[in-house]
Formats: sequence, structure tokens, C-alpha cells
Amino acid sequence: MSNKIAVVTGGGSGIGRASAIKLAEQGMKVALVDLKEDRTEKVKGEIENKGGEAIVLDVDIKDEERIHECIEAIGDKWGQIDCLFLNAGINGTFSSIEELDVNDWDEVMQTNLRSTFIFLKYSIPFLKENGGSVIITSSINGNRTFSNIGMSAYATSKAGQVAFTKMAALELAQYKIRVNAICPGAIDTNIEENTEKDEAVEEVEIPVEFPEGSQPLEQKSGSPEQVADLVAFLASDASSHITGTDIFIDGAESLLRG
Repeated sequence: MSNKIAVVTGGGSGIGRASAIKLAEQGMKVALVDLKEDRTEKVKGEIENKGGEAIVLDVDIKDEERIHECIEAIGDKWGQIDCLFLNAGINGTFSSIEELDVNDWDEVMQTNLRSTFIFLKYSIPFLKENGGSVIITSSINGNRTFSNIGMSAYATSKAGQVAFTKMAALELAQYKIRVNAICPGAIDTNIEENTEKDEAVEEVEIPVEFPEGSQPLEQKSGSPEQVADLVAFLASDASSHITGTDIFIDGAESLLRG
């Protein structure tokens, strides 16, 4: 067992779950940050059954105070953070720009972009101990793909994460803290649970027919485990000279649909 500590937001399902398990298999102790539900406890159990160590922290990632308390609790327990995987996020409401409610826009920005800043802000003192790796889950949307009409808030938040990644990478390089973004395409997760589609989208949708097979490489959506392999690489010393980079993991989907 190594002495490295990983923090995974959205660790109860999908990419977060798969990555937490993978990081634990690499010997890291894992803090699972999510709304405290049975599924997060199940992930903790899976890690422990394999001989790993994990804790669960119940955090609403829109709440700055709870994020601060969460990071301090991890610091008090383990004294350091070596990998910060900022993965939690929502799709939000799909709507035309004209009809999109300002509160819906704000919710997406607070959940996806603002929380990324806050988590990193409060983690830096612990990352400085030994240097480390920060990995931010962005998306092909807003960075290489702009054809998903109705996703203006989501795409903007994801583009913002990539810009923040590059600013943070340069600023934190002096502390041996690496910051990278991953940009998944379609991945088999449950993010659709927090997605609402407004009827107003139908008025502005542009009818486009894409060739069959929206993911040319494998002809199907990616798996959380495939993304977890990338996260594990970026968390490891094998990526020690990589920072400020956005890495697309989408089976060439965005090249076809951009």
C-alpha cells in the first residue's frame, strides 16, 4: 500500500466509481466525495473488499463551506492530497438560449465550473506537500463539439474548465502540481438522471444526419473503465511531464460530429 491519497468527486457512480476503484488498485487511499447515498457506500465496500482503504464524505459541491470542510477533513486524516480528480457534474437543462432560465444556467455553472475552482483552491495547501496530479473531467462539448443544440450552459461550463486547467497548470507548476483535463465523449454513465430537456429546444434544433456509428473507433459509447485507465495514467508518475493538457477520450466521436 502506497502512502498516496486520492480525492474523487462524484465517486459513487460512473466514471468516478470506476476511477476510484482503479486508483485504489494502484495502492492509493481514496476519499469518495458525493452526496451520501447507498451507492457511494457500496463503492467504499468494493474498495475495502479488495484490501484498499476509502472514506465517504457527503458534500453538495455547490456549497463552498462543505467543500472546505471536506478538504480539511481529508487533510486532518491523511495529511496530504496527491491526486485530486474533479469529476462530479451535471448536464442541467437543455433549452434554447432565449428560453433558458437564468437559475438553470447558474446551477450548471456552480455545479460544474465554480466547484472545480473551489475544490482546487482549498486542496492546494495539501497538494503542495509532495506535488501531485489534478484531473478535471471536462467534455468534448464546448471544446471540440458544438452541434448539441440546447447545451449552451453545459458546453460553456466545460470550455471554462479547460481554460481553468491551463491557467492552473502554469501557476502551480512551481509546486510540482500537474493539472490536466479529460474530455470524454459519450460514456455509459447515469449523468442523464440529472438532465432535463425543455420543449424550447425543438424550435432551435438544426436537423443534421450523421453517418452511422457515432464513435468510429469502436462503434459504441465508451465505458467508465476506459476513462478510469486514463485517470490512473494521469495520476501516476508515468505522466510526470504532462500538464496543462486536455485529452480527448471519445473514440473519434468529436472528429465526426464537430
